[in-house]
Amino acid sequence: MAEDRTLRVRALLDAVRAEGRTALTAPEGKVIADAYGIAVPGEELATDVDEAVACAARFGGPVVMKIVSPDILHKTDAGGVVVGVEGAGEVRAAFCRIVENARAYAPQARIDGVQVQELLPKGQEVIVGAVTDPTFGKVVAFGLGGVLVEVLKDVTFRLAPVDADEALSMLDSVRAAEVLRGVRGQRGVDRWALAEQIRRVSQLVADFPEIADVDLNPVIATADGAVAADIRVILSTEKRKERRRYAREEILASMRRLMQPRSVAVIGASNETGKIGNSVMRNLLDGGFAGEIHPVNPKADDILGRKAYKSVTDVPGEVDVAVFAIPARFVASALEEVGRKRIPNAVLIPSGFAETGEHELQAEIVEIAERHGTRLLGPNIYGYYSTWQDLCATFCTPYDVKGGVALTSQSGGIGMAILGFARTTKTGVSAIVGLGNKSDLDEDDLLTWFGEDPHTECIAMHLEDLKDGRAFVEAARATVPKKPVVVLKAGRTAAGAKAAGSHTGALAGDDAVYDDILRQAGVIRAPGLNDMLEYARALPVLPTPQGDNVVIITGAGGSGVLLSDAVTDNGLSLMEIPADLDAAFREFIPPFGAAGNPVDITGGEPPSTYEATIRLGLEDPRIHALVLGYWHTIVTPPMVFAELTARVVAEFRERGIAKPVVASLAGDVEVEEACQYLFERGVVAYPYTTEKPVAVLGAKYRWARSAGLMGGGS
Repeated sequence: MAEDRTLRVRALLDAVRAEGRTALTAPEGKVIADAYGIAVPGEELATDVDEAVACAARFGGPVVMKIVSPDILHKTDAGGVVVGVEGAGEVRAAFCRIVENARAYAPQARIDGVQVQELLPKGQEVIVGAVTDPTFGKVVAFGLGGVLVEVLKDVTFRLAPVDADEALSMLDSVRAAEVLRGVRGQRGVDRWALAEQIRRVSQLVADFPEIADVDLNPVIATADGAVAADIRVILSTEKRKERRRYAREEILASMRRLMQPRSVAVIGASNETGKIGNSVMRNLLDGGFAGEIHPVNPKADDILGRKAYKSVTDVPGEVDVAVFAIPARFVASALEEVGRKRIPNAVLIPSGFAETGEHELQAEIVEIAERHGTRLLGPNIYGYYSTWQDLCATFCTPYDVKGGVALTSQSGGIGMAILGFARTTKTGVSAIVGLGNKSDLDEDDLLTWFGEDPHTECIAMHLEDLKDGRAFVEAARATVPKKPVVVLKAGRTAAGAKAAGSHTGALAGDDAVYDDILRQAGVIRAPGLNDMLEYARALPVLPTPQGDNVVIITGAGGSGVLLSDAVTDNGLSLMEIPADLDAAFREFIPPFGAAGNPVDITGGEPPSTYEATIRLGLEDPRIHALVLGYWHTIVTPPMVFAELTARVVAEFRERGIAKPVVASLAGDVEVEEACQYLFERGVVAYPYTTEKPVAVLGAKYRWARSAGLMGGGS
């Protein structure tokens, strides 16, 4: 049956194409709807007034009448729609008025007739559609109709096709989801029928890549079903260029040689201080890279004490990585030599390619690399660091603090911000990689590698765009169950998918699609650069939560209120404290303090009160995470608080009880040292902010849910 419907739709689309059209008429849309089981009202095409009267009589009630013309896409704008027509006289009048309006609107338009359609009962208007997104390809959309979709843009997106469960999840992903469940005494809609409309549309566009847009607008959803009052189908005018894909094992093989090289050649190595080729050589040598380093420069015999070669083809033995530090105009010829030498990776530091409008020059180097099987990193990058290999292949300042965080960026400036942050906060990194123009290697290649890399515990990526959104989602889904992936997506206000005349396309701005699909992939999206860096630094420190119950213990009532707000803002749950636990907390706090949640121990309490309440929070298995609010007092100085907290947390971890603990420290400058002390001992702590520690905890919870470690979806 599936093959049967595919043949029917294929024949129809071929016929439309043969006529040079991209927009299907309403009767043609009905053929597609019937083939895919998309529920639409009964309708017939009337070519004259008498046929219209006969059609309306067969439906036996009020009807909707619409112009049918391959040249009129927006029927309402043309005055080509009349709703609630009843009786022969009204049908005749409406038919004539619709045709007259259409001729006035578009005198040259071909008119096939008037569609006579059953009038649907009143219900909740929603929009279901699909659009071709430039990054993610076929994307299905759902939103509530009318003002909610047009003004509030309350729409959610998923990669097409979706299964039944994913379609149902879309109903709960819009802000006005409660409306669908029934409000003010109204019955809820038939959720299964509505989800089926979404699923079938998503399957249609997945089966036929040439369909650019589909609009079911409006879909009338009631307690008894969901029927599309109108279906609009638009074909694409251009063929999507397929990007070359590499198999997972191919990616891992080349990335292994890039990130764990035994031999590196520097093309354009120099003895002259201030030259990029000199900086790269110095960083490789001074960084302690244990492998072979081969300078390549036709005008030198020796560079920084190493034998120089006229050409990379003269270098003896195998080379894993060629780092380019020569002007853009010389890259192509040098890359040919790299290809002939069968070097698997070329790191292109030079700028002067697509970012300056030199698209042909970039296309040339891509063609050369593909022909020889060489993967390209860049061009227009600062290079890369692979710290566990003591590899600093960059012209920027070296960095050698080994750790579990892998960081990538498209921008050199952001790359330097990453470097400075890592140094200031003593964040250990496994790698820092510049991606630049992403002529070849991009985020999905790096995700594939870092997902398998035993040195990497968390991956953070700054990106301005994705070349292949589906490949990224595939790599993210494979990585997220093992380790968190944090993304800072720049350009949140950029214009999005091509609208192609559809409501769905107009609503599918870049950021709306990115936001939903990154969430669908289990990625943690950071709102800003500092957030991305803090998430990356903190997530490996925190244990994975085992449940939703968060308890706040604070020495300052004001902090407690702000921390409570932050808990709610980050989608976390403040635990409802049961009576026995409430009584247990009250034993340690003064009468003028407050149990409940937050637990307010007040500011004048000695270290023993902090310790006793923290111990209770860690001891009780019903509590899953602790948020601590510290207030600087003489009674409990900052470092005293930090030391007791770290000691208690360490003691419980030795006993096998590991819960995430975050802390907000309010006080004089001494709290900064206390926060650093806590961070180094597994407690994520920040001075002067109640928002940041809870935001990090929220990010950890989002990852745990996405990774399936808490028994729920993201």
